[in-house]
Amino acid sequence: MSTSKDFNGKVVLITGSSGGIGAVAAVEFARYGAQVVVTGRDSQKVSDVAKQCVKVSPKGLKPLEVVADVSKNDDCKRLIDSTISAFKKLDVLVNNAGRGIGCPITDTTILDKYQEVMDTNLKSVLYLTHLSVEHLEKTKGNIINISSVAGLKPYSGAFLYCMSKSAMDMLTKCLALELGPKGIRVNVINPAAVRTNFLNALGMSDQQRDQRYDEYGAKYPIRRVGESIDIANVILFLASDESSFVTGINFVSDGGS
Repeated sequence: MSTSKDFNGKVVLITGSSGGIGAVAAVEFARYGAQVVVTGRDSQKVSDVAKQCVKVSPKGLKPLEVVADVSKNDDCKRLIDSTISAFKKLDVLVNNAGRGIGCPITDTTILDKYQEVMDTNLKSVLYLTHLSVEHLEKTKGNIINISSVAGLKPYSGAFLYCMSKSAMDMLTKCLALELGPKGIRVNVINPAAVRTNFLNALGMSDQQRDQRYDEYGAKYPIRRVGESIDIANVILFLASDESSFVTGINFVSDGGS
């Protein structure tokens, strides 16, 4: 087993791991020996991912399942407390949960939408990191935040999402400076379009979603959009000892877009 894929004895918490990138990352960590915490808002989806983790785990390790909404402060605290109660430590925190809302600046509910996006995409990252530092310092662990190319360039109608991801990127860099002396690395991944159900959450049908992804892929130099495993592989690399000299970076995984 290569160094980069050896997570035996490691405890990994991934928010938004009931689907998409988070779910695939959870399964991959389990495949390479990690004890995983699977969390999301849908109990059935959480359970389904946990079962996949057990199947691929070399030792048949059962993940901790926590149904939680990270936009809620109490749920964030319960998530960390449950992890430490179950496993006594934390090695890797992956802040993956995200929310996208498209609207014009003239939207009459703009402040409500702003709060919804920021509570999930930024506040949860801030608070979960705050709660995790004492545990990650003990294990010399690391934090991986999942941002977007939308944090690096503007997209029409998506300013709330773009703002939240830009803020996450800067938070990552500041935390890398602050937490480095504690032995904690902090990095952020900026994917382009990845084939998940994210666009469905924005109101698209499956057909509209697939058409949009095909349109994106046709414009990318490698002629396809990303798959969840593409990003999961980057997550595992940044979480591994092979990236022990890497902190405070934006890892742009965008197919050259």
